[in-house]
Amino acid sequence: MTVLILSQGKCGLSEGVTRYMIAMAAVDLMVIVFNVIVSQIIMDFFPGSLLNYTLACRLKVFMQGLSLQLSIWFTIAFTFDRFVAICCNKLKACYCTKRTANIVIIIMSALNITVNIPLPFRYEPTHVLNNVQWGCRTVASYHTSLAWAAHRWLTNISNMFLPIPLLLLLNSLTAHHILVASRARRALKSSRGGAGKMGRDPVLKSRRTSIVLLFTISGCFMVLSAPITVIHICVGVTHTVTYQGSTSLYTAIRVAFLLMCTSSCTNTCIYALTQKRFREEMTHVLKFPSTLLRKPRK
Repeated sequence: MTVLILSQGKCGLSEGVTRYMIAMAAVDLMVIVFNVIVSQIIMDFFPGSLLNYTLACRLKVFMQGLSLQLSIWFTIAFTFDRFVAICCNKLKACYCTKRTANIVIIIMSALNITVNIPLPFRYEPTHVLNNVQWGCRTVASYHTSLAWAAHRWLTNISNMFLPIPLLLLLNSLTAHHILVASRARRALKSSRGGAGKMGRDPVLKSRRTSIVLLFTISGCFMVLSAPITVIHICVGVTHTVTYQGSTSLYTAIRVAFLLMCTSSCTNTCIYALTQKRFREEMTHVLKFPSTLLRKPRK
């Protein structure tokens, strides 16, 4: 519903921002499908399903890694787009466009697909029954091969170590620029005798809306992704390869994974809480579902 509402172009957002929002919502849906429904529900409660074929298992692993990485990097791309729009006036006109957003989304999708292509080859069948390969288990060379070690470092850097510092840096620079610009604008209007109209200043209101949306989306992502990052660092430092017998570590990993998957469900709530136009469109759609079938606004 979020994708369809945003596609209508009636939420008062620019075309570039709308493209990033649609991409994030679509990828969040992928995370819910492959990392929650398929991995945590169907695989656990339907052990005899077709997903236990080795080919389906490999495809599932590929889609899980891809959806999580796209969710991370689309959030970073959106944050960088807002950073350029707010802090880089000379670059804003050529970068913050629908065309650039489409190019960035396509490039990031291609790069993340490339990074995740080796994932299915990490697994081999657990057994063969009637010439049919069943199950997945890690190949023996995964823990000894230099190529797999390089791939682990690449995925760890792109998934764990790089996103949160990048988001913190971009948000800090954006917040600093907004605060400085807002102070200067208030001082200018005050010197011109417009202090009484500052509460209705559309520029300041637009900046507040942008920063609330930006900080809420990236802030929620950082808060919900931080636990799995901390655990991953601790496991890497202590060289822990199994958590059998350690119920506390197992519980921590499961809770951290739950929070990471929950971050894919928060964006729609964020849109509803921070964007009045989105709330209005969502209410209208719930009352009149047929409006979703109309052609998107050009």
